[in-house]
Amino acid sequence: MKSESGLKTASDLSDKDEHIYQALMTAIVEHQLPPGSKLPEEALSDVFGVSRTGIRKVLQRLAAVQMITLTPKRGAQVATPSVEEAQDIFRTRSLIECANLPEVLAHCQGPHLAALKKINQQELQAHARHDGAAAIRLSAAFHIQLQAISGNQVLTEMVTRLSQRSSLVIAAWGAPWQHGCRCDDHDRLLELLREKSLDRLTDALRKHFDHIVASLHFERGGETLPDFARLFAAKGE
Repeated sequence: MKSESGLKTASDLSDKDEHIYQALMTAIVEHQLPPGSKLPEEALSDVFGVSRTGIRKVLQRLAAVQMITLTPKRGAQVATPSVEEAQDIFRTRSLIECANLPEVLAHCQGPHLAALKKINQQELQAHARHDGAAAIRLSAAFHIQLQAISGNQVLTEMVTRLSQRSSLVIAAWGAPWQHGCRCDDHDRLLELLREKSLDRLTDALRKHFDHIVASLHFERGGETLPDFARLFAAKGE
């Protein structure tokens, strides 16, 4: 909403910042902006139609959640998790998500199972049509939805952030065809959730994370400068 003078209000600017933040976050998580990609303020300013100061604020937010790095001479780049960091991210996810399963099972009901089944079916369809961005998004959604069943909002937010960083790990170290998790693993987790078998569900989830880490190839890629105009076409309006 604009003021009578025609100038944008603080609310307008805040909404714009959030829009740019979410657009960049989505592009990073869905591997449209791979690790090492440069994020020049001037190029992003032109694409989104905002000042470099506005872009700088968004980049600082992304740096705060460790999705990008900011250095004085190199500027902003999509973060490239180190080998140790990559392993720690999945180790932490395994610890947190497995430990929360008793609460998940205690609160799990039919609608929760139906929602997870729908996500899993959509993920399978995304893999079948080679839609990597959708597969990544749905893979993360499965884990977040699973943990959200417990009703622990703080933990669910933590899993959401870790899932975003996991996407960076897979982009940096995964095989070119690797998009998110293995669908058959999610099938198995859903089956054990229906059976309310805590021990087997916990073991399956732990092995699921082990499989992901074992599938990673620790070789680095080079820096790139993406085509921002194509990637964020019409998003600056």
